Amino acid sequence: MMNRKPVLRVNAKLLIPAILLFALYVQFHGDFGPGGGFQAGVIFASAFILYALIFDVNNARTAMPPWVMRTMLATGVLLYAGVGVAGMMMGGNYLDYSVLAHDPLHGQHWGIFLVELGVGITVAGAMITIFFTFAGQKR
Repeated sequence: MMNRKPVLRVNAKLLIPAILLFALYVQFHGDFGPGGGFQAGVIFASAFILYALIFDVNNARTAMPPWVMRTMLATGVLLYAGVGVAGMMMGGNYLDYSVLAHDPLHGQHWGIFLVELGVGITVAGAMITIFFTFAGQKR
């Protein structure tokens, strides 16, 4: 099995780190330009899907076990909701970011950053979960 698809394996080993790095760029640059949590989550998940397609789904399941995907889903949603609750606890409305820091502009920056991070984590976990769910199906 290891001698099959050598060109695809070598190219995947070169592409997967670049895809993951690009996902981080889109995630952290989403405040200032196009992109954000949803796009970064899908790009991040595509690296794992490429890994599963080239190196076998069972190897990908070992690299990303189900408990990690469940943790990603829960963490992302809790982070998103937690930012809203933190805004309420600090005297603002739900998802009112301006109260999250000493300066409203800094609060907006941190709030958007954390919400987009929560969205990215949730979307990546959901996309990988959906892929693994259908990848195990027999025709």
